[in-house]
Amino acid sequence: MDLGLTGRTVIVTGASGGMGREVARTFAAEGADVVVGYASNAADAEVTAKEVERAGGRALIAPYGLGEPASARALTDAALQWTGRIDVLVNNALRPFGFRPPGDRFEEVGDDWRSKLHDNIDGPVELTRLVAPVMRGQGWGRIVHISSSLVTEGVLETDQGRIGAEFYAAAKAALHGFSRSTAFSLGRDGDILSNVVVPGLTRTFRNEERMANSMGVAERYSARAPLGRLLDATEIARVVVFLGSAANTGITGQSVSVTAGA
Repeated sequence: MDLGLTGRTVIVTGASGGMGREVARTFAAEGADVVVGYASNAADAEVTAKEVERAGGRALIAPYGLGEPASARALTDAALQWTGRIDVLVNNALRPFGFRPPGDRFEEVGDDWRSKLHDNIDGPVELTRLVAPVMRGQGWGRIVHISSSLVTEGVLETDQGRIGAEFYAAAKAALHGFSRSTAFSLGRDGDILSNVVVPGLTRTFRNEERMANSMGVAERYSARAPLGRLLDATEIARVVVFLGSAANTGITGQSVSVTAGA
């Protein structure tokens, strides 16, 4: 299937590793030019850029601070100066929520909760606001936000959410509503689609050690999934790329779960 991505410009935030690297590489394999957004690790971003080029695409490395409006503007400006267009935005960058001991109370944590809440929603919203006029002018665009199954389910069957994820999950839930509404407002002005991808617990090259020390969480998640295993980042990336492609002509305003059925 021709995904119609040859020569299109794709911004992927949080692309220096993990799921973002796989998303960038998979877009490149379809002939896209990929802007590799990274927070602080330029060396890892360089690795992603080399993999993009090996996959058949072109790469531009650009720093991006989640929740920093000036950084978002610089990122979009860099993309436009590079190719003169922005066709796809993948909002993958996140501020991790971390874990707290079960006895801790969410209302007693320090002020760090504010950045977890605001950056995880302000960042995607700001970038979407910046690319929207470009996509309207082109009459074409695709926006894919990466969310989390913590919004709708827990890792265990008896869970809803997770201790420590209150503010992160709140931001991701807000992202679903934002994407749904922007699908309507953008869709009036061209072939512009907005969707959310909701991964479950996913294997990436960065989290293998954490998985091994997760006290059986990965095993329990796998056991309840119809596929009987965790998905890896490449499997998530394929869904993201399809939703961000010209082959997707009718999926918009949706939240697409990619969780191995768990």
